Amino acid sequence: MTLQTRSQAPITADDLAYLARIARLDRKAFFDRHPCYRVLADRVICVALCQGAALHFLDGRNGVKDFDVWTFYAAHPGATYPPRRLISRVFGDTRPSEPLDRPEFAGRRIDLLGRSLNADVDAEPVTTLRHYLSEGPTRSACELARKAVILIEPASRLGTVVWPR
Repeated sequence: MTLQTRSQAPITADDLAYLARIARLDRKAFFDRHPCYRVLADRVICVALCQGAALHFLDGRNGVKDFDVWTFYAAHPGATYPPRRLISRVFGDTRPSEPLDRPEFAGRRIDLLGRSLNADVDAEPVTTLRHYLSEGPTRSACELARKAVILIEPASRLGTVVWPR
């Protein structure tokens, strides 16, 4: 299988937890490198798997080309998450000491993105994201709403379907 083809392997809860871990590691590295954004570190509303991979999690038919993982922050007057920041990782490369138990996804790109939302720090994740996706006048909100959104953090909500409703 080449990476241009979509994997039809099901996405498991363990895969979602793995993606959440990658997002946490990226956040730590980002805030360590960019102290001016550290005010956002404690303002994470949620983290979600979005777009095609999220749709595949729901329907098992879409296939997985890559993983789009978005972290959503409660807005802060002193800092806005950089909307153009996109970091890519590779599935399997981020845990070299552990055996790769998901060869179906090995080498697939994980894109890590984020947004600051006009919401409180303690905002309920599903309600907040649904509002953003349905009312958000941004290109990102419109693009994300075209497919699916699945929570991967907080851990207690792992696998919760946010979108479609």
